[in-house]
Amino acid sequence: MSQLKKVLITVPDTLLKQVDAFVDSENTNRSEFVREAMKMYIEEKKKAALKEQMKKGYQEMAELNLSIAAMYFDAENEQFSGYEEKLAECE
Repeated sequence: MSQLKKVLITVPDTLLKQVDAFVDSENTNRSEFVREAMKMYIEEKKKAALKEQMKKGYQEMAELNLSIAAMYFDAENEQFSGYEEKLAECE
């Protein structure tokens, strides 16, 4: 692990009791718990930011995608009509 730095934090007594109970059951210590919690928090924040970027991108592209779909829908309907006419001629 890279160089470690000491950090002083203040937490409510009830939260500290929960942490202590957890670290006891996991056979670890407060420092490791806090390091892992910080890593997980950062990763979750990154995931949330990425999801928000993707959501924004999908919303921005929605109008363009809808117009493209409509254009090809009309073309496909014309082609299908021609196909139906040819089938009718064969009957």
